[in-house]
Amino acid sequence: MASEAIAEMRIEIRPAGIPDVKVIVPRRYPDGRGYFSETYNKKALAEAGIELVFVQDNHSLSVEKGLVRGLHYQIPPSAQDKLVRVVRGAAFDVAVDLRRGSSTFGKFVSVVLSAREGNQVLVPKGFAHGFCTLEPNTEVVYKVTAYYSPENERGVFWNDPHLNIPWPITEAEAILSEKDKRFLPLAEVRDLFD
Repeated sequence: MASEAIAEMRIEIRPAGIPDVKVIVPRRYPDGRGYFSETYNKKALAEAGIELVFVQDNHSLSVEKGLVRGLHYQIPPSAQDKLVRVVRGAAFDVAVDLRRGSSTFGKFVSVVLSAREGNQVLVPKGFAHGFCTLEPNTEVVYKVTAYYSPENERGVFWNDPHLNIPWPITEAEAILSEKDKRFLPLAEVRDLFD
């Protein structure tokens, strides 16, 4: 599929291997001082058929390279679409399809997000999301369409061998939270999307 030029080239939207996941690249306007970029433009996204209402912005700092966050998702009624970008550093970003009836169920897409590139990924409801930092002091910012809901939060084990995600680190090198270490492989997860 060809890239779509939206709103006089303010953003470029490309599929990311699974059609519902999109890579979004806002245009940068450089000058001698640096650059300017519209990192979110509701109208431009709507022109591309992406009409989402974001209700919360999240910002994470990962001090160490090799830190893994994920694979996280929330079940209905708190399922979230996410618009993810890196504002400092770089991350290997992953979305896994958890929609049982989908032809891409259990498949993943990955993209390297970096502050240098300014690229973003749109992860729709029905996907687990996670990332691994590629640089120290990586900051990830993302918009979500539903509020954080601890009772609806779920996860899939980040390094499930059946998913075969080519993470840039080994399991021994990964830095994980205690919660993320306890997630089950996809075959054992019961709360998925129909």
